[in-house]
Amino acid sequence: MNSILAIHPYKCDGLWVFDDSRVGLVQEPFVSGADTVIDRMVEHIPGADQGVTLLFSAHPFPGSHFEFNWLREESGGNWYYSPEYDLEGWLCPALFKYFDAAPKQIFVQVKTKAI
Repeated sequence: MNSILAIHPYKCDGLWVFDDSRVGLVQEPFVSGADTVIDRMVEHIPGADQGVTLLFSAHPFPGSHFEFNWLREESGGNWYYSPEYDLEGWLCPALFKYFDAAPKQIFVQVKTKAI
């Protein structure tokens, strides 16, 4: 398994979603605060709603700009806290397509999606 993973969120019908054919996800939505956190992370990227690259890992990596700390499990998903934005966001059970167990921290880099 890779230590740094990548998805490409984009806006569809006003929601942040992503596709990942490798794990069988199509228009998987970010909800319950995770969408608000993404809005904040991409506010400096022109045209972000058309798609961005989001790199993430359970370990710090060069270029990671954001850190999310595990809070609690709920409804099969997990809540994470962003100290940078003082916001919580829920990650649905699709998290387990990428991790065997909910990581205590998730490190993220968001950048313009290469076309």
